[in-house]
Amino acid sequence: MGVNVTLEAHGGFQLGAYVAEPEGVPIGSVVVIQEIFGVNNHIREVTDGYARNGYYAIAPKIFDRIAKDIELGYEESDMGKGIDLAFQKLDHTLALHDVQTVINAASSHGKVGIVGYCFGGLLTWLSACTLDGVSAASSYYGGGVAGQMDKSPACPVIMHFGELDAHIPMADVEAVRVAQPQTPVYVYDADHGFNCNHRASYNAPAAELALERTLELFVEQLS
Repeated sequence: MGVNVTLEAHGGFQLGAYVAEPEGVPIGSVVVIQEIFGVNNHIREVTDGYARNGYYAIAPKIFDRIAKDIELGYEESDMGKGIDLAFQKLDHTLALHDVQTVINAASSHGKVGIVGYCFGGLLTWLSACTLDGVSAASSYYGGGVAGQMDKSPACPVIMHFGELDAHIPMADVEAVRVAQPQTPVYVYDADHGFNCNHRASYNAPAAELALERTLELFVEQLS
């Protein structure tokens, strides 16, 4: 459904992205921020899904500054590679510059919402707090979000967590609730990665409800 494009980012860097467009005039734009596994089949499918819901959808290839077109699977070895890429090798300041580039490009198709998963959930929160042009944000099981509660969002944000997630303890989720009382925090009877139907932790009811809430937010804020 979608196509790969290249955008000129901070410092003249050529940033790759996957773009999916709706059949008619977009009702807004959605920036999809990858997990630690790159813009792989799952993230492309998610991006296609937002396009089917009427949005111009674009997923930046956040790891391109390390190596072009990185795509990982969900085996344990890939998990280790992804964690190393996202939290050791990637310059997060440059990553946010790249997200800003994509927001700027997407804004020509309407107001911009951001949705991100896992590592992308963290970047979604940071984007809502520090970047320009974000009208709404939906953060899914963002690793490290609880450590960024000194920041305040400049747009409406919702967050999704899994009660069974060993990577993000409920104490961290409660800390987010306390620090950000204006931000709806939803907890599902699910594990980390519950939105991804390529993973054993996929939970269809949780994924469907979280998507419903995300689309409701985007309809309210982007239309």
